[in-house]
Amino acid sequence: MSYYDNENYWKLTLEYSNIHSKKFCGTLRLIVHFIDEHNTQTYSSVLFKKLQHVVNFNYPKADMGSVRKSINQFVKLGFIEHELKGYSEFTKAFLEAKTKRKRKTLFSKIVYSNASFGSSVTHLSSQKEINFLIKTLEEVGRLHKRDVIGLMTVDISDIEKGYLNQEEVSKVKESAKEIDFKERKYNQINYLWTLLKKLDDLKIVDDILYFKEDAKVILAEQLRQTSGKRDAYLHRLYKNHLKEESREQLGKVKCMLEKLTYPSLVASHIKPFINASFDEAYDPNNGLLLSRNMDILFDLGYITFSDKGKIICSKQLKKDVKRHLKNYKLDECFLGKKRFEYMAYHRKVIFR
Repeated sequence: MSYYDNENYWKLTLEYSNIHSKKFCGTLRLIVHFIDEHNTQTYSSVLFKKLQHVVNFNYPKADMGSVRKSINQFVKLGFIEHELKGYSEFTKAFLEAKTKRKRKTLFSKIVYSNASFGSSVTHLSSQKEINFLIKTLEEVGRLHKRDVIGLMTVDISDIEKGYLNQEEVSKVKESAKEIDFKERKYNQINYLWTLLKKLDDLKIVDDILYFKEDAKVILAEQLRQTSGKRDAYLHRLYKNHLKEESREQLGKVKCMLEKLTYPSLVASHIKPFINASFDEAYDPNNGLLLSRNMDILFDLGYITFSDKGKIICSKQLKKDVKRHLKNYKLDECFLGKKRFEYMAYHRKVIFR
């Protein structure tokens, strides 16, 4: 046995690379349906084999190894739980997405929050490699493909802070070069690089990975220090989700209240970020896409909304402002059950 036989690295293999394809979505839909149908049964190898036959019947493979790979990719990416115990709360929304843009945002949210490359139906891992990589990107600002290759050799469980700084990235890059990791793990590297290209708000140019809004990366560490808990990447996904909701309902990305296509819009929390739990903070139902003026009025409690979307103005507003606002309302399409709950909080706690 050689030294490399027991090598620890980020092991990612994907059967399907197109997240919008019939095979990717169709296979995932089969797995979700299977889990729903068998949710009262205890996991067993027999149950897993039954799922394999279902998948192979609909999307035939050359061998059952490829069938298992097509199933396990969804566990690795975070869509499906270990031992088929369930699935991400966003998995069905991903399958029901009407546009590629929305599907990409949901894909990014699932992968960032849940993906663990060492996981499979039969094995559980909690390494969260993509989460670690993106937090490292926030810290250093940009990552060359050689840096990413170096990260693939890192045992995340040894890194308490959850990311590497620039000096640490340089060290692992050199270590990977010394052991010829790139040449020996070419396929796994390409799988990861392909996955990164599919994530929202990331951009690769000349083998360099960075955030599309690069200036925000420079401020990422300050943001962590001042907010204490805000996750910059999840906040981007939260805003992208609201933008896509606006596009679906209004035809373009517009202020949900004024229905105007402003060059800059704000993802405005209904229950303020500082008062929200982690899940509430990044729940699109806890948000509205508003113009800056409307965001300020809403954020400070000068306006709120009834369950029917009618605008309610604070008595502290001047008459001319009230006259200007009185005919605005949120359309019914933006008023789901969960938004009602957040809005009830806003009326009770935030509204003046």
